[in-house]
Amino acid sequence: MSTFGTQFCENFAIARYLDDQWQAAAIEPLRPLELHPASHVLHYASTCFEGFKAYRWPDGKAHVFRLPDHVARMQKSAESLRLPVPDTELLSNMVLDLVTRHIDDVPEPPSSLYLRPTLIGTLPNIGAAASPSTEALLFVLASPVGDYFAGGIRPLKLLVEDQRSRSTEQLGSTKTGGNYAAALGPTLDAKAEFGVDQVLFCPQGDVQETGAANFMLISDDEIITKPLDTSFLHGMTRASILTLAADMGYRVNERNFTVAELFSWIPKYEAALSGTAAALTPVGTVVYEGSELPVRDGPNVERLRTALQSIQYGQAEDRHGWLTPV
Repeated sequence: MSTFGTQFCENFAIARYLDDQWQAAAIEPLRPLELHPASHVLHYASTCFEGFKAYRWPDGKAHVFRLPDHVARMQKSAESLRLPVPDTELLSNMVLDLVTRHIDDVPEPPSSLYLRPTLIGTLPNIGAAASPSTEALLFVLASPVGDYFAGGIRPLKLLVEDQRSRSTEQLGSTKTGGNYAAALGPTLDAKAEFGVDQVLFCPQGDVQETGAANFMLISDDEIITKPLDTSFLHGMTRASILTLAADMGYRVNERNFTVAELFSWIPKYEAALSGTAAALTPVGTVVYEGSELPVRDGPNVERLRTALQSIQYGQAEDRHGWLTPV
C-alpha cells in the first residue's frame, strides 16, 4: 500500500456555505479545488479538519469509528475559528455517503479507510484579517491506508522540549492546520539534530503533547495523562484508551505533571503516543539536554492497543456505541 495519506478514492464529498446557508452536499469526482487568490483561508488560515477511520469487518460491512464525536469536535473547531459551523446531519451524511460509494475500497484490517473532513474559509477578501469568512467550503476525502509507521509499530524516540509550546493556549484544542505548521519546524530540527521521531512539547516544564499525538504514561495498574484544557488537542483515541483502561481495571489519573516527574516515573511506567493514525504507539527513549533515557518496555501499551483495535475490527463487543455501521 502507498505511503500513509497519499492514495485517494476517486470521489469526494463536497458542500458550500453561501448566502448564509449550507447548500446541498454532493459526491463528485475528486479534482483540484478552484479558489480565488484572495480566499480567506490562504491569508488568514481559516481552516480546520478531522481525521478518523472506517474499518472492514469480517462480514464485509464497514463501520466508522466515533463519527458523532468527530463531527462534534469539528463543529467546536469551526466555532473557535469563527467559520460557518457544519450541520451535524450534513457532515455525518457526507461521510457515510462517501464510505458507501467506496465500500469496496475499505481494506481489510489492520488497514482501513482514513477519512478527512476539511472546512475552509473562501470569502475573497484580503482585508478581512480581523473578520470571519462568511463563505466556506466543506469536503471529505477518503484514503485507503496501512500502517502509519513504515515497517509497522516500533518504539519511538522523543525529544523533551521544556520551553516552547506546540500551539497557543486558545487554539490548542482546535484541530487547525496552523497548529501542525507551528510544530513542524521544531520537529524537523529535532529529527536532524537528535535523530528523534517526535518532540514532546512541555512549555515551562508542563508535559503536554507531541506535534500530532497525545502523550500518556502507563503502568500495570495506572494511566497518567494531562487533563483536558484548551492548550492541547482532545484526542478521540486518547478518550477511547482511557475508557477502555477503566473497563480493564486501570486507575485513570488525569493530572498535570512536570518534566521532572516524567523522568522520575519512566523507569516504572511505559510511555505511549495516542492518535487516529498510529493508534497507541510505545515510546522507547526520551532525549533531554543531550542525554538519552530509556523508557520501560512492558505489556500494557500493546494490551490496550489490542483492546481498542479488537473493537474497531469487529472482534470484540462495542459496549460504548462507538461504531456507526455503513
